[in-house]
Amino acid sequence: MSELSMNDKMRIIQELVPGKQITLAHIIANPDPILYEKLGLDPRVDRVRTAIGILTVSPCETAVIAADIAMKTSGGSVEFVDRFTGTLIVTGSVSEVEAAITAVCDYTEKTLGYAVCPLTRT
Repeated sequence: MSELSMNDKMRIIQELVPGKQITLAHIIANPDPILYEKLGLDPRVDRVRTAIGILTVSPCETAVIAADIAMKTSGGSVEFVDRFTGTLIVTGSVSEVEAAITAVCDYTEKTLGYAVCPLTRT
């Protein structure tokens, strides 16, 4: 395989495999403030937000349900929800974010019959 030159264009193809699943459930504890900025979040809004949680779900409309569960089960904040890609971003303390993501994973697995990946953290 040859290396790309500066004039070559890279093409990225993103696929979503149909199924009822959570494919990513991750907590980032104590992220650098620049990460908040790169995500379009204001790191100065609340110094209690010491963690970022991210979920990827399919079908992608499930992100709306996940956002509702996350808001109702913890003191964290839903920062981003996309019903077209199935992405949910939650911020708060580490325990708030963990409670929100755990609640979403439990509900989708036990009530909706989704396949759920393990919760990871960095």
